[in-house]
Amino acid sequence: MAQTFFFYDLETSGLNARDDRIMQFAGQRTDMDLNPIGEPYNLLVKLNDDTLPSPEAVMVTGITPQSTLADGLTEAEIAELLINEVFVPETITVGFNNIRFDDEFMRHLFWRTFRDPYEWCWKESCSRWDMLDVIRMTRALRPEGIEWPVDEEGRPTNRLELITKANGIGHDNAHDALSDVTALIDVTKLLKEKQPKLFDYLLSVRDKNSVQKLVNLENKQPFVYTSGRYDASYNKTTVAFPLTSGRGGNVVVYDLRHTPADFVDLTEAELMKRMYASWEERKADGFVPLPIKTLQYNRCPAVAPIGVLEQYDGWKKIGLTLAQAEKNKATLLSRPDFAERIRTLIEKKPEYPAEKDAEARLYDGFINGPDKIRIEAVRNADLKKLADFHPDFDDDRLDDLLLRYKARNYASILSEDEVRRWEAWRAERLNAKLPAYLSSLQRLAATADDSKRFLLEELQLWAEAIVPVSDDF
Repeated sequence: MAQTFFFYDLETSGLNARDDRIMQFAGQRTDMDLNPIGEPYNLLVKLNDDTLPSPEAVMVTGITPQSTLADGLTEAEIAELLINEVFVPETITVGFNNIRFDDEFMRHLFWRTFRDPYEWCWKESCSRWDMLDVIRMTRALRPEGIEWPVDEEGRPTNRLELITKANGIGHDNAHDALSDVTALIDVTKLLKEKQPKLFDYLLSVRDKNSVQKLVNLENKQPFVYTSGRYDASYNKTTVAFPLTSGRGGNVVVYDLRHTPADFVDLTEAELMKRMYASWEERKADGFVPLPIKTLQYNRCPAVAPIGVLEQYDGWKKIGLTLAQAEKNKATLLSRPDFAERIRTLIEKKPEYPAEKDAEARLYDGFINGPDKIRIEAVRNADLKKLADFHPDFDDDRLDDLLLRYKARNYASILSEDEVRRWEAWRAERLNAKLPAYLSSLQRLAATADDSKRFLLEELQLWAEAIVPVSDDF
């Protein structure tokens, strides 16, 4: 099959891929010249009765739980469609901040529906790409030919709806998944037309092997790096240097914008405090973070050789000089103990509390061995067989997942004992979320117009319909 792009976007019930759910999926396949292939997808996904959506999210998308029940597919149905029709061989899946958001929801969808959470984006020459960092690097290094928006305070912003507006691209219904997909394809065309060399280069280095050739610890070299973690004043772009190994086979890099002399002599306690400060501590006056971050090879980072700065006033555009970068690099190389201390502290990273719920434990480990065969058998079983199917899983997460898979997609086949277990878990989950949910409804109602009031009323009715009756509701 010929290589194609598949642009996609999700609207979800909230921001947490472990707890929230996909409510709308939209996408469009194109050829490598960005010409549409076939009809677009625009599908709702039924919200199950174990989930209270974020009222704030519904205010943005306008998608109510009731509308998904009326017109949506079950999670099992959408997962099957995606595997069979969308993530076909040679597909490059593309989104806007999809690496950090949409792709996470996709993994959890497949996890809940007894499919491999990872194969969809690498098997049979599939891959993925994220246009957000491509846009950021284009703005930083090759902005010519494109109008770049600023926010109300005059600060650079890369919000998709503002980029389309600045460049006369139609985008009438931002935060509708299909409208956002169409707009993203048009913005991608603009980037490819105006800055084809940078576009083609970033496309060619989207896979982890290509990134590792440029950024590695065996041949440490400065490189250009664009990331949301960097300063917006320089369009999120700097010159970084591979410092030490990170978790998961990744690499920790140092931002050469900052002099290492300010950090190399800090004590272990001082380094630890800066590395693992809370959000509140980071916002405090006088807090100086360590200029390091982990570069994850498999997340399509926007990286380029330092030579790209030699043209078009590249150094000036990012507010750096070659001399400054070389001086800071030399300091790092003269103090290898600093890199070693950072590596040691990363290994000492405080552990987050362990997740107890099976659905939130996706990243506890891969499914291997006989369980891979068992989950395929679950997925392929007809309803009669599935009703009495209780595999002896090795992985302790899968028993709970199987009950919920049945309850959400094939509720009629549950036994009485399974119904009791499902209802007990559902009640616990909903009652834990209910106070914050009701508080949001009350707060939003104070300033809602007629259209928002309708959405809030639908959300109130949803809660009344699915939350088990108690004295508190």
